[in-house]
Amino acid sequence: MRRLILFRHAKSAYPDGVEDHDRPLDERGRADAPRMGAYLAAEALLPDLVLVSSARRTRETFALAGSALGPVDTREEPRIYEAPAERLLGVVRETPDAVRTLLLVGHNPGMEDLASTLVGYGDRYAFARLQQKFPTAAIAVIDLEAERWSEVVAREGRMERFVTPKGLATTEG
Repeated sequence: MRRLILFRHAKSAYPDGVEDHDRPLDERGRADAPRMGAYLAAEALLPDLVLVSSARRTRETFALAGSALGPVDTREEPRIYEAPAERLLGVVRETPDAVRTLLLVGHNPGMEDLASTLVGYGDRYAFARLQQKFPTAAIAVIDLEAERWSEVVAREGRMERFVTPKGLATTEG
């Protein structure tokens, strides 16, 4: 079994004169990212490999979230930047077989579309929430039956959980 964790970047700012690729996180994003990282650590959702889009907002998201996870093999992957689901699936299929849990830090709509492509069963309430909206800093955890990443196919994934910063806030306080 393989586990894929999809982590949408945290809320970003829109400063004047800054290209999309270079947009930083805003205040809410800088607060949400470490909370989501702490959640991953507390739930033992620990990746063997993290692939992060080359965009500033994704790199900042994982820099803040990843500190809770301890040392993990992390690589910048430019193909994730604003990628459609098909390209993201191609990146997933290239993952070395020694990796059991892969974390992608990327963008919508690609992340939501990839989750919708892969999930065929599992927590139907989590999947319904994901289909309504995949907000910034949200995390989708999908378990895959494939023996190898290269064998991952549509509709064979199990939606294990879908967590948002807003959902965490309601359970924390």
